[in-house]
Amino acid sequence: MGFTRNVAAAGALTALLVGTTAAFGATAQAAPNVTPQGVCGAAYKTVNSAAIGSLGTVYLTYNASNGKNCVATIRTNPGAATNVSAYVYVPDTDEWADDYGNYTSYAGPVRVYGKGHCVSWGGGIANVSVSVENSNCAALREQRTTTVR
Repeated sequence: MGFTRNVAAAGALTALLVGTTAAFGATAQAAPNVTPQGVCGAAYKTVNSAAIGSLGTVYLTYNASNGKNCVATIRTNPGAATNVSAYVYVPDTDEWADDYGNYTSYAGPVRVYGKGHCVSWGGGIANVSVSVENSNCAALREQRTTTVR
């Protein structure tokens, strides 16, 4: 009888821990195999990207149906929370969106209306950041800058 009671108690404890983890534990930030479309939405297609050293990649995506750009910075190897950021800026309209904090997998999504405009965008992971200025427009040549702090 004692063995049955211990197994039942262990099962109840496992159920409690699983429920607690589901309620308070890992967020979408910890999801494996994160993609730009998983962060920004299925309607957003990747139009540009920039490697952040070997730490990850920042992606610029675009949704043709609503004219919005979305940026997400995705770590190559999710793990312990570290400083991760993403930003997008439309100089013509002065519209800006950013996300930064200590994340386990990615930063973003950040969105702005960008149809018919050049965009500047970028992101960072730990001490490496990338910025891309005057991107995805015919009028100007884009300029990429990688910074290691």
